[in-house]
Amino acid sequence: MAPVVTGVIDAHVHLWNRATDPQPWIDPTTMAAIDRDFTPGDLERMLDSAGVDAAVVVQASNSAAETRRLLAHPSPRIAGVVGWTDLTADVAAQLDGLDPASRRRLVGIRHLVHIDPDPDWLARPDVGRALDQLGARDLGFDLVVRWWQLPLAATVVAAHPGVRFVVDHLGGIAESDDEAGWEAGWEAGLRELACRPNTFAKISGLAGLVNGGDGARLRRVVDVALDAFGPERLMYGSDWPLAELGAGAVAWRRAVDELVGELSPAERQSIMSGAASVLYGLGG
Repeated sequence: MAPVVTGVIDAHVHLWNRATDPQPWIDPTTMAAIDRDFTPGDLERMLDSAGVDAAVVVQASNSAAETRRLLAHPSPRIAGVVGWTDLTADVAAQLDGLDPASRRRLVGIRHLVHIDPDPDWLARPDVGRALDQLGARDLGFDLVVRWWQLPLAATVVAAHPGVRFVVDHLGGIAESDDEAGWEAGWEAGLRELACRPNTFAKISGLAGLVNGGDGARLRRVVDVALDAFGPERLMYGSDWPLAELGAGAVAWRRAVDELVGELSPAERQSIMSGAASVLYGLGG
């Protein structure tokens, strides 16, 4: 069980040291703002600036070694770690092999489904068996998918009612309206997932819409998510440091406050910490 956390929780941040965990996807020209290492000290400064108390650190590589390093970070501001383990291998042995002193900080598992060479990776029988093992160990599973993968994700979620799932970045909306039919497909897929009570979603990965001046689109997708999941199954996440490619983590926090400003205090509290506490078991 992860430590008890009170206050605002950023449910989605990353850390990386490229000497040990290379990030070859970072383009030094178009992604100059994140073309460096990000440490727990950097995280603490960001959280202070954004008025956030703690964060859940999410894997950035399909790497067991990265997960061990993330779990070993001593920062008290890290509420938990969503790591990686090979779901096509012996999950129990891999989890039991983690250092017992840091293993309690592991609150979930994620696999980079959206870039896996196998488009049907989520539907593999061995992955399905592994997901059930995660559920038995009270570990959630983060779904990082693109909007066209949502129907597959919904089928998998329905097949594993004992597992808590969370849809990262509201299901990977299209980067532009050039992708014909994305909005109807995205909304249908997200609503299908929301029909399953074991599924949550993160209002994250959207800071680019703030800086790009597409406030209407941002409002539209968040309203769909609020209607589909309700505040009790939605959570705030910055996707820092990737948020720095858009408006930045501080501006994103302000944007989310505005987006949920008309909700009741209890509903806002759920989005800003309560849902993450439930999903990731941060309540003690």
